[in-house]
Amino acid sequence: MSSSHILILDDERNYLLVLEAILSDEGYKITALPDPETGLAFLEDSEVDVVITDMKMPKVSGQEVLEHVKRNYPHIPVIIMTAFGSIESAVEAMKLGAFDYITKPFANEELLLAVSKASQFAGAQRENRLLRQNLEERYGLNRIVARGRAMRQVLEMVDKAAPSRSTVLISGESGTGKELVARAIHFASPRRHGPFVAVNCMALNPGVLESELFGHEKGSFTGAVARRRGRFELADKGTLFLDEIGEISQDLQIKLLRVLQERAFERVGGVDPVTADIRLVAATNKTLQEEVAAGNFREDLFYRLNVVEVNIPPLRERREDIPYLAAHFLENFAKENNKRFQGFTPEAMDYMAGYEWPGNVRQLENVIERCVVLAQAEMIGVEDLPPEIKDEESQFKSAVDLLPTKINLAETLEKIEAALVRRALARTDFIQVKAAELLGVSKSLLQYKLKKYKITGH
Repeated sequence: MSSSHILILDDERNYLLVLEAILSDEGYKITALPDPETGLAFLEDSEVDVVITDMKMPKVSGQEVLEHVKRNYPHIPVIIMTAFGSIESAVEAMKLGAFDYITKPFANEELLLAVSKASQFAGAQRENRLLRQNLEERYGLNRIVARGRAMRQVLEMVDKAAPSRSTVLISGESGTGKELVARAIHFASPRRHGPFVAVNCMALNPGVLESELFGHEKGSFTGAVARRRGRFELADKGTLFLDEIGEISQDLQIKLLRVLQERAFERVGGVDPVTADIRLVAATNKTLQEEVAAGNFREDLFYRLNVVEVNIPPLRERREDIPYLAAHFLENFAKENNKRFQGFTPEAMDYMAGYEWPGNVRQLENVIERCVVLAQAEMIGVEDLPPEIKDEESQFKSAVDLLPTKINLAETLEKIEAALVRRALARTDFIQVKAAELLGVSKSLLQYKLKKYKITGH
């Protein structure tokens, strides 16, 4: 039994009644209309899975119905009905994109087989649309957490670059979210309905990577038992993302340069040129200008790749995003683990905001997942954080890194000392004895600092 919705268009009411009866008995939801103009208007406001239309009708022909559906609802398969003597017109309809055709008079089995295949195709199309919609929602620009100025500038650059065909080079440390930005470029581009194909160039040795990118012919090397399409071909009409592009060999750099220049390549072991319509996005955690200067990366390839450059700052340089990223990951992992959390304690957030995050956003994500799995209370506290986050030396180094590069040492030390004294007083409710204990100094020395920095009580 199927719940697919079938729209039937035929000016012969007897056929409408017969088709409706046969298909209703199989569980299909049927809308049968004798007027094709009404049928086309019905499509605008209704969810239809399959259209069955007669070829010859007054006012609007079956071919015109087919063309309208293919133009406006390309995901809906169309089955053409035609009289026995008009097979040529049915063949022509197939060339125009009809899913199938049946001849009048038809056998019930023939009708049911054609509708069953069309219904299955429509179901697959519907699943693909939902999957792509979910991917667009997951990887769209609006899904990238960017509250600080640095990441907002990145998203502005992505928004400008996405509609073009230009090659994009994304640079940034490991874990900053380069692939996430690459996917956002794809889903914000006219190629969003095409494939997004990702290749990690560092994960494969040069010989395997060449075959992976360009494909190979049968017998081109031991184990090549059949022709295999490469990632360039698989990404046709879409986006090819080459991660860690700085790791590819000199020989492969030459071949990649040729592809970018000529938009054609040969499979490994092949001689015939192969073309693919792709938009290339590359990423690296290296500074490619330095690699060019060192002779490790071709300068001409660098300029081919670096048409639009997007640099993603490390997390330590955009600490204002940390609370929002942490909240985002907490919500996601809480749902996955069927738990409820109210958020983070101020102390826990202070530790996270002050940490260096050498692994960047990926490390933060992993830390939040760990907290969700292990935490017992509804608030994530300091006790739930891993030891490295609470390490005093790491916290101090992070605080120093936030200071300007060019500073007056004496003045800066005094400002830091005054700030620490004020913080100690605030945390001990301005009880000087306790504040001195917190700072590890005598009460008399604390009183001297209070006078020096003109710090008063409440």
